[in-house]
Amino acid sequence: MALVSEYLGQLCLNIGSCEPKSPTVVPVMDFDPDRDAARIETAIKTKGVDEQTIIDVLTKRTYEQRREIAFAYERRAKKDMITALKGALSGSLENVILGLMKNTTQYDASEIRGSIKGLGTDEETLIEILCSRSSEELVDIKKVYKELFKKELEKDVAGDTSGNFAKLLLALVQTKRAEASAVVDYEKIDEDAKALYAAGVAIKGTDVATWISILSERSVPHLQKVFQRYKSYSPYDMQESIEKEVKGDLQKSLLVLVQCFENKQLYFANRLNEAMKSKGAKEKMVTRIIVSRCEVDLKKVCSEYKTKFGQSLQKTILEHTKGDYQKVLLSLCGPEN
Repeated sequence: MALVSEYLGQLCLNIGSCEPKSPTVVPVMDFDPDRDAARIETAIKTKGVDEQTIIDVLTKRTYEQRREIAFAYERRAKKDMITALKGALSGSLENVILGLMKNTTQYDASEIRGSIKGLGTDEETLIEILCSRSSEELVDIKKVYKELFKKELEKDVAGDTSGNFAKLLLALVQTKRAEASAVVDYEKIDEDAKALYAAGVAIKGTDVATWISILSERSVPHLQKVFQRYKSYSPYDMQESIEKEVKGDLQKSLLVLVQCFENKQLYFANRLNEAMKSKGAKEKMVTRIIVSRCEVDLKKVCSEYKTKFGQSLQKTILEHTKGDYQKVLLSLCGPEN
């Protein structure tokens, strides 16, 4: 009986393909791509552009349905819908709508590419995506990255980062994480907890290689138990240990990893709160999280947000954004539960 409950626990905790989804954007049942394409065409041709109709249609259809609308639009208007939307929209609304015209994997790959190319690196974006996606998602991102940009993600990451920070990101991109097992190996959990302690808090300096190896190669349910066990060896929990032992981008990445292992949706809720309430709301971060999670787990992110901050994400969006950008974000988040 104990084994059965452990197994069920593993299934629920596993990150990746069998992680239960909780999207806010779901397929619309009475779907007619031709009718939607006609509405989009009229909205674009309207003097001053009818942004509300574009928001109403595209935020309430899944990526697969949006793609069908784009095909129908092209047949009808004899022009590419994405190009037409680019010409009709601008600013924050344009960024969200064009983001929705990519699937989640394409969007992630494009955001990574955007964070790497050009002068300087946007480490924040790179860390958020690479440290919060499951191995299955990273395998898909690598494939799509190569298709879209004719480059290897590993090479680009290696060329744009350095030191232990680069080693950690490359270890994640190499996707060597073990799959969740139905059997809980308590001996291995204890061994890993001891090894993490011995490589950090227990010594002067930090054996970063050991931390990277354990955190990038063990399954998520295993690591969740390791972190629990770790507390019986260390006076600090895993997050506190990371804060004490390492600095800079390596610290940020390790913290994101551990937070996502413990509760990924809470991590995104915290990010949204920080982005929305920071001086000059970090629109780029808000857009990225809401667009990339709306067909994955945004409903759960909204629920974690309300539990943690005592008010809904929708209410925070109302307080900190305005205009069409506010409308498109609220539409993607869906009604308050």
